[in-house]
This record gives sequence, C-alpha cells and structure tokens, in this order.
Amino acid sequence: MDQGVVEEWLSEFKTLPDSAISTYAASLKDKGSLIPALYKVIRENYSDLLEPVCHQLFEFYRSGVPQLQRFTLQFLPELLWSLLSVSAARDPHTSGCIEALLLGIYNLEIVDKDGQSKILSFTVPSLSKPSVYHEPSAIGSMALTEGALANHGLSRVVYSGPLLQRETFTAQNRFEVLTFLLLCYNAALSYMTPTSLQSLCQLSSR
Repeated sequence: MDQGVVEEWLSEFKTLPDSAISTYAASLKDKGSLIPALYKVIRENYSDLLEPVCHQLFEFYRSGVPQLQRFTLQFLPELLWSLLSVSAARDPHTSGCIEALLLGIYNLEIVDKDGQSKILSFTVPSLSKPSVYHEPSAIGSMALTEGALANHGLSRVVYSGPLLQRETFTAQNRFEVLTFLLLCYNAALSYMTPTSLQSLCQLSSR
C-alpha cells in the first residue's frame, strides 16, 4: 500500500503543467498517507524507490516554489541521519542518491538567483540594548571603563562565506555541508511538521 502511494506521487508530478504546480504544492499537505510512506522509503536504504524519491525531492527543491522546497526540507533530518549512519557503516554504495540530493540542495542554496555566491551575515547583539532574551537592567551595572564606553551600543556583525560548490562528500567537507543544510532547515523551522521536528530530535539525540 505504501509503495502504491509513493509510486502515484512520483508519476503525478511529472504530468503536471506549469500552471498547476502552485495548486499541487498547496495540496500536498492534505496527502496524509504520503509523508509516512516517504519516511519509510528513506529509512529503508535498500528500497528500489529511494533513488526516484530523492530525484523528485530535488526537483521539488529546484522548482523554487516555497511550498515544494519546504516539503523537501521536512525530510532533511531523516536524510542526514541516513547519510551519517551509512557513512559510519562504511557502505557508501547505498547512500549515493541521498548524497546527490543533499549536495544538490547545498549547491543551490549557497548562490543567489543570479548565480553569485552568497555571503551570510549574523549580528551579535549588544548587551547594552534590550532584546527578546534580556533586559540590560537585569545584568547589573557595567563598569564604565574606556573600552566599555567605546563599545557601548555597537553591534558586531560576523560574516560567513562565500562557500565552495561541492561535487562529493569527503571527510573534510561533510560536516561543513551538513551544518549549512541544517541552517537552511532552521530558517524554515516554523513550517516543519511535528513528524519532521521529532525526526530532528532523534537525529540530535543519536
């Protein structure tokens, strides 16, 4: 039964005209039996359906339609765990399509729509200004040293990038790529399903 659900999903997207993709993307959340069936395929590394499923998930992501991209992202924790467990077992032949999917998402995300490498910026908050996490008054009085006055109210910006395109996973780049993919997942965290969040917790605890 699960196989039939997945095979139907694989075939229906290929026949969709471009004008129907947005409607199809919105309807995916109503396919209650599809998501558990896809999780089952990903967990069974030797499934004949794994390669076409990974290919279609990449096509979803490459489409640029936000709902389709988030549909793919919800499986990211399970895909990461599958890749790591196979790597630990030193059996790379069973994870080729998962590697290709993850590298494909990574290579799409490190460039902007014009194909230029992205440079990410992160602002480190100043303790002298209130935020959702703290009130300056709760920290206590800060010593009015010359250095403290000079830095008062300044926000520090940290930059990351540009990141390199990757064609394969190696021991040197694996965690760099996976960390970036989790950053992409984290950016869409509020859209993730309870099943996906549970998979993320299991990945973390493992």
